[in-house]
Formats: sequence, C-alpha cells, structure tokens
Amino acid sequence: MIIELHPRFKKHYKKRIAHNIKLIKQTRERITLFKNNPHYPLLKNHSLLGKRTHLRAFSITGDIRTVYFPISKNRVLFLDIGTHNQVY
Repeated sequence: MIIELHPRFKKHYKKRIAHNIKLIKQTRERITLFKNNPHYPLLKNHSLLGKRTHLRAFSITGDIRTVYFPISKNRVLFLDIGTHNQVY
C-alpha cells in the first residue's frame, strides 16, 4: 500500500498529534495495520456520507480519525487527521 500525505494532513498531524507520544505511537500502529489490511476490524474503516461520499475514514483512537481518498486499490491519499469534530 502506497500512502501519500496531503499538506493539510501534515499540518494537522504536527498540530494535533505530534505533541503527544502516546498518539504518535498509536497512529503509527494503526497506519501499519491499515497498510497490511485496510479493513482490519479495529480500524473501523468506513465511507463518509453526504458531500464526502468519495472519501473514507478509519479510527486511530476512540475519537481520532484519519480521512483519506482511495486513489487506486494499492494507493491512498491521507487528507486529514484529528478528532471526530475536527475532521468531519
């Protein structure tokens, strides 16, 4: 799986995640799970609704989500990361 990072994702990662060692570790673990199996049950991978039906998201923690765009079967673009309220 090839993961590309949108500039917004990088910015929000630095602002919302990079200051917390536990979140950094958990984010890395979940991204590794995502690379190996995007539909692993722990990730709660789901498509979005409304104007964002072309996007998907998965859980990092109970409230932290990563929103992404599936470019192809083996390539995705991470668009945003943050709490449920921040990314939706």
